[in-house]
Amino acid sequence: MKACHHKLQHLGVVKAPEKSTLCDANMKRSYLAFEKIYELLYQRHKHLLPDSRLTLTQKLFIADSSTITLFQEILKAPGMGKRDGRRKGGIKVHTLINAAEDVALKVTFTAARANDMTFLKEITLEQGSFIVFDKGYVDYSQYERMSNEGVFFVTRQRKGASYEHISTNSVSGHSKARGILSDQNILLGNRTHAKKVKLKARLICFFDKEKDRTFEFLTNNFILSACQIADLYKKRWQIETLFKRVKQNFPLKYFLGDNENAIKVQIWCCFIADFLIKLVQMQLKRKWAFSNLSSIIRLHLMSYLNLAVFLNNPDKLSQTIKSNQLKLQGLEIGFKT
Repeated sequence: MKACHHKLQHLGVVKAPEKSTLCDANMKRSYLAFEKIYELLYQRHKHLLPDSRLTLTQKLFIADSSTITLFQEILKAPGMGKRDGRRKGGIKVHTLINAAEDVALKVTFTAARANDMTFLKEITLEQGSFIVFDKGYVDYSQYERMSNEGVFFVTRQRKGASYEHISTNSVSGHSKARGILSDQNILLGNRTHAKKVKLKARLICFFDKEKDRTFEFLTNNFILSACQIADLYKKRWQIETLFKRVKQNFPLKYFLGDNENAIKVQIWCCFIADFLIKLVQMQLKRKWAFSNLSSIIRLHLMSYLNLAVFLNNPDKLSQTIKSNQLKLQGLEIGFKT
């Protein structure tokens, strides 16, 4: 703490700001400024991110959400509270990533109880792109829009969803061995509701041996094999890894403000930090685990050193620092004698 205090003094900061001061500042300082900072950083440096070539497609995007629990109801959403009248707040962070980059591409906030499907309306992708998302984002009108725009989606079929069977596709022995149970062409919607969207789609039934569960995948792609569609959906775990990484390295349990704007500011700061550290990680010759890299950078955040040189060879720099410390100690002893 003393070392940190001295470093702050060198920067001209006599005293660390009070929590209440930060709370008031984050209430007035729009979160949109931090959103813009993230967008500028992403556009300027995205060419430095990993560019791993995907076997199925070079344009794979993943959408999902993660809920952050709040101790009070900051964001309002329709729906009944608990029977005792208590309401526990929460903010849902909807995120879109490019599978080849492993960082947030688009982020939107809603109340925890708000419907997920509205996020799909905000996503516009290039023709030929693939997007993977969970069944919480079911919206037939958006499925139709994507199909008209030449975008392929892969999601899970909701239990009890209405559809009409059109035809059955053959399943090879190899596909059956990998878990494909059936592959059929369907028409989404209900025959009795003429006003509802009617969209031709493909329903693939897959048995996951590891989880001992059966999944039904829904897609508007009729070219890829059933196994490839199942493999595409499996890549959804990547966005779960991103959420886990952000929550573990930038704890979002305690906020410096009790209002919606302040919470959004803090979440955007976490995404900015995640992006910058991911950028550093990609440029280093030495392999670092993200959590270790985050801890080292946090420890030396106020240190005056070449970050790349230090992280590529921390042992050498540590020996140099120790050597210099010994020399200083020797000088001190000399002066005392």
